[in-house]
Amino acid sequence: MKIAFVGKGGSGKTSLSSLFIRHVAGRGVPVTAVDADINQHLGVALGLEEEQAAAVPPLGGHLALIKEYLRGENPRIGSAEEMIKTTPPGAGSRLVRLDEGNPVFDACARTVGLGGATSARLLVTGPFTADDLGVACYHSKTGAVELLLNHLVDGRDEYVVVDMTAGSDSFASGMFTRFDMTFLVAEPTRKGVSVYRQYREYARDYGVALRVIGNKVQGPDDVAFLRAQVGDDLLVTLGHSDWVRALERGESRPFEALEESNRRALAALHATADAAYERRDWERYTQQMVHFHLKNAASWGNERTGTDLAAQVDPAFVLRETSGAGRGASPQLA
Repeated sequence: MKIAFVGKGGSGKTSLSSLFIRHVAGRGVPVTAVDADINQHLGVALGLEEEQAAAVPPLGGHLALIKEYLRGENPRIGSAEEMIKTTPPGAGSRLVRLDEGNPVFDACARTVGLGGATSARLLVTGPFTADDLGVACYHSKTGAVELLLNHLVDGRDEYVVVDMTAGSDSFASGMFTRFDMTFLVAEPTRKGVSVYRQYREYARDYGVALRVIGNKVQGPDDVAFLRAQVGDDLLVTLGHSDWVRALERGESRPFEALEESNRRALAALHATADAAYERRDWERYTQQMVHFHLKNAASWGNERTGTDLAAQVDPAFVLRETSGAGRGASPQLA
């Protein structure tokens, strides 16, 4: 299952995504956590020290490796340099499975202990640095995540949880369509629900499953405000958490000590995410992948690479849960 956490800056989406990761991992589900925010805080929210989090090798720094690995023996892609962030897989491409080792995970993934025997795999895009200013945009960093999601074959009993960049920046590419469920974290204020309105319009056009988590809710008036603004999209609300505040101070507490009301909210998120599996539509998923690739190719990719990137599209290919993987393997076709 591929789950995104989005929201405006300061809404608490990183804290909520880290709690969800802990909840799911605590139920024995393998979890891969991805920090795709321009401000890299997910590792710390999962309990790493600042120095440990900063030492996780960034996906953005291994883009050449990622492209070369995913290209495999796909005859439609002449070289790794011709791949852009939206390049879709086709016959001969290498696909990524969460329960298998690969050079990308070997180079970039790190295991984060979450207490006891519980852990999660962590991937990070890498921070937007001073060297990038004036010469790059943050989407060049998140392009590695988009490529991995495009080539990912995941099943029901394994989770990828992505802490997305704040606001509506993810709409600059097609990455917002890559998820089984998108949880939007909103505070009970006008600014808090403004990003929701933007997401709702895009989500409606592309069939994106969207539910709202009300955060920093202090009473019935806050709940009523959120309900009036987002209607039935409001799934759960969470209030102040001494457990989260202690974590932010660097104190380590057992996850079982999290407030019961917040634990119930996380269970509702998990049930909602799990139920989204029944609505998977691999054909539509693949068509959206191709749609955004062709848009990016026409707007900047063809000129950047000097290649007609539309030729990378394999019209007979549909990514499926039973797709093959590995060099030379032929993925299942529609």
